Amino acid sequence: MRLALKHQIIMAPAAVLCLMTLLLCFLQFTYWDMSVKRQQAKDLKTAFIALAEAEMAAERMHGVILYLTQAQSPDSRALEQMANLHQHLATAIDRLQETELLDQSSMRLLQQGVIDLNPEQGLQLERFDSDLDVLRPYIKEQLNTLNRKREDLSVLHREDMDALVAETTFVTIVVLGFAILVGILLSLTFARHILRRIQVLSDSAARITDGDFSPPPAPEKVRDELDGLAVSINRMTDQLIRVVASEKLLEGAEEERRRIAMDIHDQTLAELSAVRRGLEQLQQEAPCGEAAASIEADLQRAMTNLRVVMDDLHPQTLDILGLPAAIESLLEKSCESPGSPAYHFLAGDDSADLKLPRLTQVTVYRIVVEAINNVLQHAHASQLEIGMTLRSQALFVVVEDNGRGFDHVPQLPTTSGGRGLHNIQERARAIGAQVSWRNSRFSSGTRFELVLPLREE
Repeated sequence: MRLALKHQIIMAPAAVLCLMTLLLCFLQFTYWDMSVKRQQAKDLKTAFIALAEAEMAAERMHGVILYLTQAQSPDSRALEQMANLHQHLATAIDRLQETELLDQSSMRLLQQGVIDLNPEQGLQLERFDSDLDVLRPYIKEQLNTLNRKREDLSVLHREDMDALVAETTFVTIVVLGFAILVGILLSLTFARHILRRIQVLSDSAARITDGDFSPPPAPEKVRDELDGLAVSINRMTDQLIRVVASEKLLEGAEEERRRIAMDIHDQTLAELSAVRRGLEQLQQEAPCGEAAASIEADLQRAMTNLRVVMDDLHPQTLDILGLPAAIESLLEKSCESPGSPAYHFLAGDDSADLKLPRLTQVTVYRIVVEAINNVLQHAHASQLEIGMTLRSQALFVVVEDNGRGFDHVPQLPTTSGGRGLHNIQERARAIGAQVSWRNSRFSSGTRFELVLPLREE
């Protein structure tokens, strides 16, 4: 199953991030164990300090008892000091109990000693002295035990720390190296696959540019963006083939019309001119004069009609004087009959000097002819204006009237707008132009606009 393109792109960094996450989890677990041991060391330190304070309080209480034993009268300051020392001893034993490092029997012994040495229950020097003789060695013994544990734990902690640093450093280097290797391998694998597919599309586009309209193979199913691009290029190639075929067909048709017009001019009109000269000689003979004159008139009309057909096939003005002059000549001929609308033609100086390819020039002329014929046949207009200007590297041709107009929705020209409007759109598409219909700037009527982008030479 092929992965989507976006998934292929993020696969390498996602794999590296997963490995880094696993590494962080390992380091967190390792240092969590170390933090437990550090807490144990902290509890040992707290217990050791508490026992040391308890031992100090017991020693000072023993000294106070010796002082009171030798004194001849009770000393209030000594009694007060005895009470304070007992308070310190009780506090130290309570702190020791919070650490939970000593077993219950040891704690009960220490707590019982605190109770027995409470001066508020009565100061019996001999009993206090005997209790201290039991409590002091026991506190010292427990203090020595905790001290040994601290030393052992300190040594073990240093050894564990060294081992931990070495282990984590090794694992980190291995995981980082493996992550980099996996990231590089995944990147190269997917990049090679993506670049190979892009190269196929690029080669196909290069062939199309060179004129070889061989579309890239279209995938059976669109799975990612490159498949979509391949399908788009395939469809674009098919449309380009149709456009080029249409352009070649139009070019061939225009060339054939031009050849027929030249044949009529060079052969048929020449032969008819010779016949007319013969008729002119016959007019000089009296018996055939009237008949020859009638035949000459018919012949002249036939020659005029042939010239109209020639101009429709391929206007000579277009080749000799250019597009603006050909359009102006067309307007003069089309609007000379009675009832035709008053026309106005405006062409900029830059449009007169415009050099267009022959097929493009003829196609624009045919489109303008069709637009003018639509106005003359269907618009019932009294005014007709045609403009030709160059703006923003494009040729703008506008045909505008004040006739009755029509419902020029975007779908109309291609569906129910008639063959003429369909021909306009097809011809415009063949040369890469755009056409549109909208309301005229007059109170009524239609504005037809053709926009032909010009290539920079």
